[in-house]
Amino acid sequence: MLADRWGVTETEVRRAYPCDDFVDSPTLRLWRGVRVDAPAAAVWPWVAQVRLAPYSYDWIDNLRRRSPRQLVGLPEPRVGEAFTTAGGRRRGRILSVEPGKQLTGTVMGAVLSYVLVPEQHDATRLLLKVVMRTNRLLAVGLSVGDLVMARRQLRTFKHLAEHGPE
Repeated sequence: MLADRWGVTETEVRRAYPCDDFVDSPTLRLWRGVRVDAPAAAVWPWVAQVRLAPYSYDWIDNLRRRSPRQLVGLPEPRVGEAFTTAGGRRRGRILSVEPGKQLTGTVMGAVLSYVLVPEQHDATRLLLKVVMRTNRLLAVGLSVGDLVMARRQLRTFKHLAEHGPE
């Protein structure tokens, strides 16, 4: 499918993700990934803070409210909590979490898993997989839109984890 992969290897595409357990026969499967030059322990708090804001193009998906550039010391995410906040409204819910390793939630009919894979030299692969059941035409549009937004989000997490709060 058009725009279904960005920044991931074939091995990362083939691996199992927690979101796979929540959607039978998805018609949309998207993989995104970025290398973060920081240990997973530095990346995780930013991923977990997605509960406060989308960390993408704030002028589009957060009604021009800037996603926080400081860690606010949230408790670890828990199943059943809101997955994210966008435009001042809580959205979706957390389906599965392993602190420091993965966060899986649902929002707008899609199920997303953020997975942190430690690498050598205190680096981390931050992977995102999105699955959903939808019609084929809508899947193409969602794939392209997600590529733009998820790419920005992962790059923002990368920057914050590598360089610290702004």
